[in-house]
Amino acid sequence: MPAAVWLILPTYDEAENIAAIVAAARAVLEQAAPGDHRILVVDDGSPDGTGDIVAAIAGEHDDVEVLHRTMREGLGPAYLAGFAHALGRGAQFVMEMDADFSHDPADLARLLAAARDADLVLGSRYVAGGGVTDWGRIRRFVSRGGSWYARIVLGLDVRDLTGGYKCFRREVLEAIDLPTVRSRGYAFQVELTHRAVQAGFRVVELPIVFRDRALGHSKMSWRIAGEAALLVPQLRFCRTSGQGRRG
Repeated sequence: MPAAVWLILPTYDEAENIAAIVAAARAVLEQAAPGDHRILVVDDGSPDGTGDIVAAIAGEHDDVEVLHRTMREGLGPAYLAGFAHALGRGAQFVMEMDADFSHDPADLARLLAAARDADLVLGSRYVAGGGVTDWGRIRRFVSRGGSWYARIVLGLDVRDLTGGYKCFRREVLEAIDLPTVRSRGYAFQVELTHRAVQAGFRVVELPIVFRDRALGHSKMSWRIAGEAALLVPQLRFCRTSGQGRRG
């Protein structure tokens, strides 16, 4: 079924959350883009059966799909596979969201509405009205410090560079040379936003409140954080050839 609005949900061992998050996202998108949306779950071979749960849901709802991947390669490759799938099927707006309710599905409508006048919309924890709940001081420091570090190193006027709640216009993903994206973990979010800004696209931040997951286990690790710290300086020398739609 062709659709203009696609939501990509990368998953690994999210059996406890996936049915509820898909149902919540469907409810919002049915109002925000009635008859013109698609939810794509990209599952990296979850041993807990996440992919099978989504396959059953997809059998009942034609606005849900699952892309089964056999290897756990990381957040970046999962999203790239999802982007390629959506763009190949005519997506005009491609959205990212965590599958563990850290991101409130209700905010999908706000991000999509803002993308009518912007090229990339970020759900931001670190602008006025945004925030984080349920985190301890160390995790808050690491998250905010990571965004500050990337912003200073790359010279970007973006407050939340590490967040994963986003809405891209098709033109952005086509222009930023996705096959050359190198990040595999959470640096992926920094790299995509950096490339969009470099290409001249208009990026806006909307406040969101990020909540820690209630079920399942976080996929964040010191290895993933280390990749981001090492890769961010290298992004300064990455250039994209695309031109922003609004300059």
